[in-house]
Amino acid sequence: MSAARAIGLLLGVAADAALGDPRRGHPVAAFGRAAQSLERVLYRDSRGAGVLYNAVLTGGVVALGVGVERLGRNRPLVQALGTAAATWAVLGGTSLGAEGTAMAQALDGGRLDEARDRLPNLCGREPGLLDNQGLSRATVESVAENTSDAVVAPLLWGAVAGVPGLLGYRAINTLDAMVGHRSPRYANFGWASARIDDVANLVPSRVAAMLTSLCAPVVGGSARGAWRTWRQDASAHPSPNAGQIESAFAGALGVRLGGRTVYGYGAEERPVLGEGRTPDSGDVTRSVELSRVIGTATAAVSAVASVAIGRLRRRR
Repeated sequence: MSAARAIGLLLGVAADAALGDPRRGHPVAAFGRAAQSLERVLYRDSRGAGVLYNAVLTGGVVALGVGVERLGRNRPLVQALGTAAATWAVLGGTSLGAEGTAMAQALDGGRLDEARDRLPNLCGREPGLLDNQGLSRATVESVAENTSDAVVAPLLWGAVAGVPGLLGYRAINTLDAMVGHRSPRYANFGWASARIDDVANLVPSRVAAMLTSLCAPVVGGSARGAWRTWRQDASAHPSPNAGQIESAFAGALGVRLGGRTVYGYGAEERPVLGEGRTPDSGDVTRSVELSRVIGTATAAVSAVASVAIGRLRRRR
């Protein structure tokens, strides 16, 4: 069964690379709509309401994943296909690369209005305040963070916990994006979603940073710079996870990330990551290339890990 899971993960990665996200009826979008509907029912300005909200949504998705796993028990083909479908549904690597490439092209062509219009597809910052360098920095940071969140983490959770891990992780990460930020409305209600996402990404974010160091030379980056900047600067970031891969990307690409970051709900002064120059459109392109290489490496690591985990469980 471990081999079936590994094959399913690789098939799902291939499907994402070949097909990208479905234009209509995306499962994550459907989950988001369900989450919005439940929020209207359960919202209270309290942590308890947020805990219930997260438990209902994440628990329901994990239960669905358990059902899929049971259907595949002793049926390797069913398990492989179920894992492949779930992997394709939760991965965002191809869409991330496409958005990053489109941003690089717009910035390289000096089309700032187009780039500002596209930025909300990558992050929740205020694009109207950003110039070419600000948009480049925001894109590189978003590509880095989403490489961890939308590629590395789901694949690792899939290797460890199969379909429930894939679906459960994507639910957790989606809820964090929806309500886990520090706006007045969600400071309490979104607390649980933010903390659960922090826990779910503790290991994957660090694996992502290590893979960034290993993969950097493939795109002409610095493995030593990625490792050094990761070890020196990651802990200064307010997020226990985002700073891991953002600092590694900064060192790998030889750029400086961080600084003042403006969101719709206010501004944050982020620590500076790295000692290089300010990113430009060329660095956006390199960040996308690095993200893709990391995704390929993670697919291989996850397949091997799923087989190894399966063997360990059988020995017990």
